[in-house]
Amino acid sequence: MSDANKILHDTKSKMRKSVDLISKELLTVRTGSPSTSLVDSLQVEHYGTLMPLNQLAHISISEGRVILIQPWDLGALEAIEKSIQKSQLGLTPNNDGKVLRIVIPHLSEERRHELVKVIKKITEDGKIAIRNERRHGLDGIKKLQKDKVITEDDLKSNEHIMQKMTDDHTAELSKLFEKKEKEILTV
Repeated sequence: MSDANKILHDTKSKMRKSVDLISKELLTVRTGSPSTSLVDSLQVEHYGTLMPLNQLAHISISEGRVILIQPWDLGALEAIEKSIQKSQLGLTPNNDGKVLRIVIPHLSEERRHELVKVIKKITEDGKIAIRNERRHGLDGIKKLQKDKVITEDDLKSNEHIMQKMTDDHTAELSKLFEKKEKEILTV
């Protein structure tokens, strides 16, 4: 694999990771219907170690609008409850001593529009990360041309490939945004 191909491959890989990260982050944004992904990866401090909630408890949906959290170790119940309260989710768990229940209220129109602004910022941050990867990749390609490892024609060709990768990944983020926006705004 040539140096230019390695740079292209590394840049594409980093862009893919950015898209995957944004996709996961969008899953944590609340829509009108409850989903276990809201709390799955919430970090809980248990015995001095931060762990994702899904490694400490069984998480399910019950009764339509209720997220049910059943810890495998009842000693973790309070730590889980505190983590949910501290999170930016705006959810209040009900603790009955054995399980936590989180009732997901219906979203007001105002809250729906606030959430759309939140997901827009998340996707814009992802697009910025992708453009930064493009810039780093182009810097590497230009250095190869400056060092006479590749020709001027190779430089132009690689710049075109890099721009196509950038366009494809940003378009994918736009589609993720549109899908999530539709979920949020659907009553």
